[in-house]
Amino acid sequence: MSQQVAQVDTLFLHEQGENVRVAVQRDGQRVLDGILELKETSAGPRPARLRVKKGSSEEPTSPDQFVELARQATRIRISEQTSERGRARLTEMLDAYQLEAKVVRTCRYCASAGEYSPITSETAIEADDEYICPDCAIEELERELAYHGDVTGSARDRLEELLLDVQDLDRITNLLAGDLDPELTKFDEISATVDEVDPVPTDSLSLHPGIQNKLEDRFDTLLPVQSLAVENGATQGQDQLVVSATATGKTLIGEMAGIDRVLNGKGKMLFLVPLVALANQKYNDFQEEYGDIVDVTLRVGSSRIGGDDNRFDPGADVIVGTYEGIDHALRTGKDLGTIGTVVIDEVHTLGEGERGHRLDGLISRLKYYCEVDRTVAQRHDGRPGAHDAGDTQWIYLSATVGNTSELAENLGAQLIEFEERPVPIERHVTFADAYEKVDLEDKLVRRAFDTKSSKGYRGQTIVFTNSRRRCHEISRKLQYSSAPYHAGLDNKRRKRVERQFADQELAAVVTTAALAAGVDFPASQVIFDSLAMGIEWLTVQEFHQMLGRAGRPDYHDKGTVYVLVEPDGSYHNSQEMTEDEVAFKLLKGEMESVMTRYDENAAVEETLANLVVAGPEAKRLNARMLGEIPTKHAIGKLLEYEFIDGLEPTDLGRAVCRHFLSPTEAFLILDQIRKGADPYGIVAELQLREEEL
Repeated sequence: MSQQVAQVDTLFLHEQGENVRVAVQRDGQRVLDGILELKETSAGPRPARLRVKKGSSEEPTSPDQFVELARQATRIRISEQTSERGRARLTEMLDAYQLEAKVVRTCRYCASAGEYSPITSETAIEADDEYICPDCAIEELERELAYHGDVTGSARDRLEELLLDVQDLDRITNLLAGDLDPELTKFDEISATVDEVDPVPTDSLSLHPGIQNKLEDRFDTLLPVQSLAVENGATQGQDQLVVSATATGKTLIGEMAGIDRVLNGKGKMLFLVPLVALANQKYNDFQEEYGDIVDVTLRVGSSRIGGDDNRFDPGADVIVGTYEGIDHALRTGKDLGTIGTVVIDEVHTLGEGERGHRLDGLISRLKYYCEVDRTVAQRHDGRPGAHDAGDTQWIYLSATVGNTSELAENLGAQLIEFEERPVPIERHVTFADAYEKVDLEDKLVRRAFDTKSSKGYRGQTIVFTNSRRRCHEISRKLQYSSAPYHAGLDNKRRKRVERQFADQELAAVVTTAALAAGVDFPASQVIFDSLAMGIEWLTVQEFHQMLGRAGRPDYHDKGTVYVLVEPDGSYHNSQEMTEDEVAFKLLKGEMESVMTRYDENAAVEETLANLVVAGPEAKRLNARMLGEIPTKHAIGKLLEYEFIDGLEPTDLGRAVCRHFLSPTEAFLILDQIRKGADPYGIVAELQLREEEL
């Protein structure tokens, strides 16, 4: 005991019934734990017996040992949780030995365990109407998390960080029960930023009167990113990669350049997007805005199945199309006429899996088509645009590119990068089991719709989820007016939803992540019901593309994003990460670089398409694509598969190319046909394979 006594820093006393819990600490570590029994004497309370704990047992010692401990201690502390009577007894006893003690605020959990853990207003954490230390609060939080699944490190770190910040355990555990306390769910805020750009007056543009008059009727000046593009030659034929946040006005850059060139006889305009729904939307926008001065037509992927639909006119001034729709026209030898401007929206698609290599191939094939067409046009003076067509102008648009300078260089375009965000975006994270998410979404949708911005608009919501079925499920359960919106709906129904949302008749639309690239709804709030697209987790780029839909400068004061995270959740057994891990990876992650990668199937598919379109020139088309294609190996495989004979596509090769089939898909179909399989069965087999992948 004497050795221990010499090492005493703090003697801590805490009332425990009629007795006193005694803890001795040295350098912050407990070196003795015991129970002091008091007795009443004529001189006042005095030590009766000290029981020192030894493992699971107690060793009685002389009461004098306590007095020795107290005299050797640098400081004596009495827990604030001790009753007034208990404090008085301890103070009176210590006074008898001329010892002073200070009453301190301590953690009851620690004190009950014989630990001295003082707490201050800066460290005390409220729990069940009392205050405990951070360590005990974190232990209590861990117990609560155990009821909600195996919450991984990122989510746990976030909750612990919040706990230490707000110092209220109940508020944190309420988050796990679906509480939407905005102070706690708020992860961060992406501030509104303003880049100083002198606006270009629309009356100074000197465009063709047809487009010039329309612009002057709509705007006095161009928006900053539009002004930057014009100052750097957008209306003078300069190829550009324009990277700027959603709702900053990128699309008008392509419209100004393209329609001006159409009206000045410099060739037609192609406006290309990745999805049919987006093409339909943009086609209707062009018809409404420019239909009186140019002919507009539509070319989408479905045209290759049902034949050219009655809206496609290859002689039109403006062709709005999907990547696949235009690529199919090239693969099947359609004459698109002289092309003066190509606008490729959502060009970051180049970095996506299947779509990436197809867009890369399309750009190379379309550039080849434009080169050949202009050579022919220059030889035939009677052809419209033959003398003044000039080179085709290429304008690429995106809101999300990580390697802007590299991509611009690879595309041979001037970079116009504008980082202004018109309105701030608050990003919130809350935790919910799968069955709780719709209830939270309903609360958020109602809260937003019941609030008006300073500009007089109700808050409206886009809910992003991972399947068409889930779109309908959520929409049915929302109390306020809502509608599902996905590629499985016909164009008429999607147009109705777009109109209803624009007229503020809908509080929410529920859509798939697959449509995130260009869904044009003026929403104030975005909710992530899922962080997956199908069975694949979102990339940082896709996540930013989607959250960027929250908040429009002409409608809202700010955008709000809610990420609903299922602890330990996943959507397919192939997913190695869980939703809570993915959430913080996306929130903290940097934008991925846009790079096109080729596996063997992709290399064979694009080389075959280039051979079909350009014959022996295919090697040159391969060489200028962004992704690296092992051309010799790909041609060797095409010969082995009998898709080509020499460098000439066979009938089988042309059929495979026309239907955008990978070699694997082509051989699966051939195998099924040889077995006499029903056509519907073949389609089902292909669908099953796609779902497995």
